[in-house]
Amino acid sequence: MIQTLRSGIFYLGFFLWTIIWAFFTLLTVPMPLSARVWASRLWARVAVHWLGLSCGLHYRIRGLENIPDTPCVIVANHQSALETLLLWCIFPRLSFVLKQELFRLPIIGWGLRLAWPIGIDRSAGRQALVQVMEEGKLRLAAGFHVVIFPEGTRYPCGEVGPFSSTAAGLALRAAVPLLPIAVNSGCFWARNDWRKKSGQMELEIGPALPPSGKPATLTQAAEDWIRNTVSQMPGAPAKP
Repeated sequence: MIQTLRSGIFYLGFFLWTIIWAFFTLLTVPMPLSARVWASRLWARVAVHWLGLSCGLHYRIRGLENIPDTPCVIVANHQSALETLLLWCIFPRLSFVLKQELFRLPIIGWGLRLAWPIGIDRSAGRQALVQVMEEGKLRLAAGFHVVIFPEGTRYPCGEVGPFSSTAAGLALRAAVPLLPIAVNSGCFWARNDWRKKSGQMELEIGPALPPSGKPATLTQAAEDWIRNTVSQMPGAPAKP
């Protein structure tokens, strides 16, 4: 009952804050890209702070020292919307690779467009891959980190799906590091449950992988690290 009540309070505050933020972001439309990115980070930071106050859901970040000084391709497992908010809190300039359908979401979708993401049609096949490579290089050259969730969808707490090699391919083509990140957000913000659990989410940043070798090999190195790290996080299923 308490979990349901606190989750309801979170969504009420989150909705009101998003409405306020939406009107605020209209003012940034004619401004430089840096102003629009700042507005996106503000939305995410306030939302994460409110989540902690309303639901008692906090987070711990480890491995900040592993973040390269130069732009990189971020590859992370995906369990909920929470990690997308947290990444905005950590990195000053991000460009997410996301499905175009998200742009059609009221308010949030409009705001997503302002932060220079890479919106792809997942049914486009090779054309979508080419788009990620071309637009990803532009973002990286402009000083943005590019975020790719290689599983393509969200997975439950403790689970990691198969990885695509898109992130590694972009890192190799742009000659930038591949930065693996592991999360256990699904243990608190489940995919099929609107209620949020209290506790402490884990987000761990791994050592940056140099852009060398083949995409499959680089992808496997990132996937192995993420799988191993997720398996050791609180909430992961016990090993047999």
